[in-house]
Amino acid sequence: MHATLAYVVVFIGGGLGSALRFGIGRISLSAFGPNFPIGTLMVNIVGCFVLGLVTGWIGSRSAGLDRSITLFLATGVLGGFTTFSAFALDAVTLSERGDYLLATGYVLASVLASIVGLIAGLALMRTAAT
Repeated sequence: MHATLAYVVVFIGGGLGSALRFGIGRISLSAFGPNFPIGTLMVNIVGCFVLGLVTGWIGSRSAGLDRSITLFLATGVLGGFTTFSAFALDAVTLSERGDYLLATGYVLASVLASIVGLIAGLALMRTAAT
């Protein structure tokens, strides 16, 4: 597959996944209110489950499977739907390889560094805005 076509396939899938995530967020907000991010939680859980299904399906059929299907579904749709699913897949892959210490470090570093990064970004912008 040509690189440009690969980007287009991921772009289209990502747009669909992002629109779906947005829709679920809107529905959950109107149904449950703003007190808990139930939409985000649902998207992350469903996205991880579906990525498991897609990855298992692709793994069992990889010999005759067009790369564009993987890019569209896993990278595009599910990547746009939730990047948490990619994080979970990476952590499980490390663990399945027997790299338990590396998997644990990856999980801790990802969660903690992401939260610290968000706090730092907010602080920087709040300081710049004053």
